[in-house]
Amino acid sequence: MKNKLLAFLAAFGLVATVHAVEINDNISINGFIDGSWVNTDTDGAASDVNDLDIDEVELNFLVNAGNVSGEIHIDNDDGAGDAIDLEQVHFTYSMENGLSVTVGRFGSALGFEREDPAGLYTFSRAYDDSTANTLFNIGNVDATAVEGISLGYSADAFSIALSAVNAEGTVEQNNAGVEDDLDIEIALSYTGIENLVLGGGVHSQRNSGANNDRDISNLHAAYTMDKLMLAAEYVNDDNDAAADDLTAVMILADYDINDQMGVAVRYSEWETGANAEADKLTIAPNYAITESLGAILEYSSTENAAGNDVDELALELTFTF
Repeated sequence: MKNKLLAFLAAFGLVATVHAVEINDNISINGFIDGSWVNTDTDGAASDVNDLDIDEVELNFLVNAGNVSGEIHIDNDDGAGDAIDLEQVHFTYSMENGLSVTVGRFGSALGFEREDPAGLYTFSRAYDDSTANTLFNIGNVDATAVEGISLGYSADAFSIALSAVNAEGTVEQNNAGVEDDLDIEIALSYTGIENLVLGGGVHSQRNSGANNDRDISNLHAAYTMDKLMLAAEYVNDDNDAAADDLTAVMILADYDINDQMGVAVRYSEWETGANAEADKLTIAPNYAITESLGAILEYSSTENAAGNDVDELALELTFTF
């Protein structure tokens, strides 16, 4: 199914684009429209919450001229309603020896559930990032876009990227004893074993103020067996400003019943503080209505840090082009 191909490739950074409408030899366009209906039932709440919305619309311009390629991702999902946002804008200079240099605004190369809704096996993400002390969904470009430079190297079986970045709109400063250095990210992927893909790395934040540095480590893997794909992820958040390291884990199984229908089952748990954690079980059947239109019906049951159960039923439609 098209969305599953997008999910697998985007999760490990194996390609920059899948399926695009070619305008000419130098410009092509792709994108998606994503909408959903969600019903949320929370223990102790007076009533259920229903939401019917267009979640995200994105249009991507892909350009190339010789050894230089560029991407401009325009969407409406910047956390401020329906405002138009430049989600990503960057260019890459590629050399024949496998080296490349990328400059601009882009997403982290870490995390299994990377990038946009069109690249997910489920409607929701594995971890709830609503608490201020978690960055487990670091690959969610809508929430964690960065700006800077990335040096990459790709070979037959592995790739590595070293990036020096800051969060979108952050100004680096070094005055009055306060340092805010560029963040450093190292990301690797390995495909040397048939049907197995490994990815991971570290994103080191060098924040202003004393004892305020932060390292987010990520390791994920996926193995395919005919119609079954198994995946797992481990995340560690080492924050100098917090008393304890926080960890998160996720396991996911996706099975294709036939060419049009499949089902994903995912379990995830994450720490929200000292002696506090949450967990989530997700069941998400999916159906390819057409080659470009996919539907996901998801049920998720979450036990949050307060011990309350949150049941969520969602129907998502995603049109990709």
